[in-house]
Amino acid sequence: MTDNELIEKTNAALAEEFELDITLLTPEASFKDDLGLDSLDAVDMVIVLEQKFGIKIGKDPKIIQITNMADLYAYIIAKKNELAA
Repeated sequence: MTDNELIEKTNAALAEEFELDITLLTPEASFKDDLGLDSLDAVDMVIVLEQKFGIKIGKDPKIIQITNMADLYAYIIAKKNELAA
């Protein structure tokens, strides 16, 4: 799966889970300020992404540093590359 396919799959999963307009899911979109997501939504997001991509995020300390979609894309791409290695 290419990086662009991962991004598209991420956007589709989050748009469906949180009933977001997919056009709002841009790299610079902040979870809190632009998308209106809170800390409880973050927990749901982890679960959705773990299921969608078959990755384990759990209590990874790196997850705290993710504040926007670009950060999330980079994290998921890195996780998938990690698994492929």
